[in-house]
Amino acid sequence: MTLLPVPTTAIIVVAAGSGTRLGASAPKAFVGIDERSVLRHALDGVFAASPAQVIIVAPAGHEGDAESELRAAAGDRLDLGRVVVGGGTRQESVAAGLRALWGDITTVLVHDAARALTPPEQIDTVAAAVTATTGVIPALPVVNTLKRVAGDDVVEAVDRAELVAAQTPQGFPRDLLESAYAAALAAGAEYTDDAAVFAAAGHPVTHVPGSPLAFKITLTADLDRARQLVAPAPQRPAIPRVGVGTDVHAYGGDGDLWLAGLEWPGEPALSGHSDGDAVAHAIVDALLGAAGLGDIGEHFGTAHPEYAGAHGGVFLARTREILQRSGFTIGNVSVQLQANRPRFSGRRLEAQSALSAALGGAPVSITATTTDGLGFTGRGEGVAVTAVALVLPGTLEQ
Repeated sequence: MTLLPVPTTAIIVVAAGSGTRLGASAPKAFVGIDERSVLRHALDGVFAASPAQVIIVAPAGHEGDAESELRAAAGDRLDLGRVVVGGGTRQESVAAGLRALWGDITTVLVHDAARALTPPEQIDTVAAAVTATTGVIPALPVVNTLKRVAGDDVVEAVDRAELVAAQTPQGFPRDLLESAYAAALAAGAEYTDDAAVFAAAGHPVTHVPGSPLAFKITLTADLDRARQLVAPAPQRPAIPRVGVGTDVHAYGGDGDLWLAGLEWPGEPALSGHSDGDAVAHAIVDALLGAAGLGDIGEHFGTAHPEYAGAHGGVFLARTREILQRSGFTIGNVSVQLQANRPRFSGRRLEAQSALSAALGGAPVSITATTTDGLGFTGRGEGVAVTAVALVLPGTLEQ
């Protein structure tokens, strides 16, 4: 067991409310938001903050439930936690928590379990802002227009610039909070929150920025809001994406022809920045287009002299790496070659295999056709290629 240093800060988590306005059969703290209760979510935030003594004030008869939630949330900080029974009012419940403080505690935070989604950062910010003489509350600006009314009549507007909406945890120096609570209990005075108790004893209270997530779960609508916030984001289906690429090259290059990943000895070469392999180039454009990653000119054009003279297989292998790095896998590629030469049918399977290997095993199919003597391909001036590629978000085993 890891020995934890004794903290000087304590947080009293008030979970003793009945939850009548929530319309639940159980006390509010034990109503489920998802598979976890309101109290469990609150404790998750508390134990994610800096180490502190944690005192849960539970309604009578639910001490065991609170203890179970404490054990589930605390992890290796279980020794810092304790459950006590609350009183008939909120002030009595907080007073019960104050009686359970360790002797080393100098700063006390009081937190409503009903503010179950309060970020841990807000807890730490409040604790750090407490001084020996000053209390601290987190607060949000009031954004709605406020009116003072008398019965059904609107009397006047209220200047909201002077108002904030208070949240928890609220932090205080221990000695002044204990004396303020003793005075309030002796006088029988009831206040709406701990800052009011503290201020009534003549002590100053400042505020730090709050969080929209620290709203209080009071009504069914609040519970619905909390459930929406913690619900997992819907998984978007991996919809296939399709791209089309075309390329045209004229005959007139140096050396032998390279086409569809193969060398064709004795055939006239195609001209181009690289080897002129129009089939490979069309496939590259189709793949990049399907993934929304630009085009062949952007990745392999004249601005990239390292690819001058490179064979189409290099382009294809590099394109596959680009897609994988961006979270795509190749489904399949279909190519149509329009040319009078070379005679393609005899090497179709060899070409498909070479192109597939360059793409990591993705299926590649090629059809070839002449154009009955029409156009530049029909006149034997060059080749034209159209490729269609399908890619899928995510990485699949090839």
